[in-house]
Amino acid sequence: MSEIFATTGTIAAIATAIVPQQGSVGIVRVSGAEAMQVAKTLFHAPGKQVWSSHRILYGYVRHPQTKKLIDEALLLIMQAPRSYTREDVVEFHCHGGIIAVQQVLQLCLQSGARLAQPGEFTLRAFLNGRLDLTQAESISDLVGAKSPQAAQFALAGLQGKLAHPIRQLRASCLDILAEVEARIDFEEDLSPLDDKRIVSQIESIATEITQLLATADQGELLRTGLKVAIVGQPNVGKSSLLNAWSRSDRAIVTDLPGTTRDVVESQLVVAGIPIQVLDTAGIRETEDQVEKIGVERSRRAANAADLVLFTIDASQGWTRADEEIYAQVNHHPLILVVNKIDLVDDMQINMLQSQIKQIKSQIFTAAAQNQGIDGLETAILQTVRQGKAQAADMDLAINQRQQAALVKAKTSLSQVQATINEQLPLDFWTIDLRGAIHALGEITGEEVTESVLDRIFSKFCIGK
Repeated sequence: MSEIFATTGTIAAIATAIVPQQGSVGIVRVSGAEAMQVAKTLFHAPGKQVWSSHRILYGYVRHPQTKKLIDEALLLIMQAPRSYTREDVVEFHCHGGIIAVQQVLQLCLQSGARLAQPGEFTLRAFLNGRLDLTQAESISDLVGAKSPQAAQFALAGLQGKLAHPIRQLRASCLDILAEVEARIDFEEDLSPLDDKRIVSQIESIATEITQLLATADQGELLRTGLKVAIVGQPNVGKSSLLNAWSRSDRAIVTDLPGTTRDVVESQLVVAGIPIQVLDTAGIRETEDQVEKIGVERSRRAANAADLVLFTIDASQGWTRADEEIYAQVNHHPLILVVNKIDLVDDMQINMLQSQIKQIKSQIFTAAAQNQGIDGLETAILQTVRQGKAQAADMDLAINQRQQAALVKAKTSLSQVQATINEQLPLDFWTIDLRGAIHALGEITGEEVTESVLDRIFSKFCIGK
């Protein structure tokens, strides 16, 4: 059995980020049958404070043998079933930093708890019926959200907005299966099955699945974000473009070519989509060994990017060097950024446009003057969404695992329709109906394997 399934006993872990000299509070969480005993062993609450559920006690954490004072703290008590895991849970709210919380955790482990596996608190919440699998995954999404919109989608999943339609679809499939099996077992006692009605119900279920599948691209963008590389010759204004876009001085800007020697990163959010922007060194042939390394890193960054912003200098026009760089990056989704348009007149722009007409997506900017950034963001969103299915009026987004399960369910339903059209016996109908039911159950956790749970919860942080 997978290590993540070793959910017996009492577990403990640090539930907050631990950073030296930062964070005013650090929390040690304990869950399980012995949680209260661990708390009473370690925590001294002066006076007549009442040890009951959903109370916060003030006091001290002491070493149980030496009675040495470890920290002044608060103790939060949440007894089963009114807790995150539906087990007895206690939390030691200590001073932040490293030492205090580490010492308290070690005392908890010495007092009978064991160190929690990644995601084990949430796994126990799932196994104890506190959460379904979509809600558990939404918790992970919420912790890792890179934008407010991603957080809102995660909250929608946590509130059951994905689980509810999935359960309804599964219930509809179960109803159809029950009706078919009843005809198999009691064919002589029941009226003939209405094939057309069954086909209509299956088509309706498949349509709803298609609508849910349309949220997959949006969900992937919100969760993983977009990697955008700014590439071009030296001194075309790549760093100025990054600085204007990020509204900060992340990159050094001078008139000297080759100033950027390494890849400079900036994190942005555009229309709810997290974007990692990479300002790369200018691509050119050079004898400078340090610059050569920067150029090679630029090429690697461009190859790894989801989108390339190929930047040229309007005052220099479309040069042979630009042509060579374009040949290296044009296999990627690409936007041509014509920068420094404040240095040219209309005649020069018209001449340049005739040279670059083969590139469909073009944006004209004057990065040093903060001009054209809004148009650049619009072009990026248009490029990203080209060919993507749009999920209209839906405030949820499925992940890759859920997408795979929905695809399996839809494929099974298509097989049921084919079976009906070929007028095969009812027993054949049930095979693929059960396949669809199983696939839908995988999403919420009604049908789940150890390997699936292991894959999901191993991605959680320890303490969650």
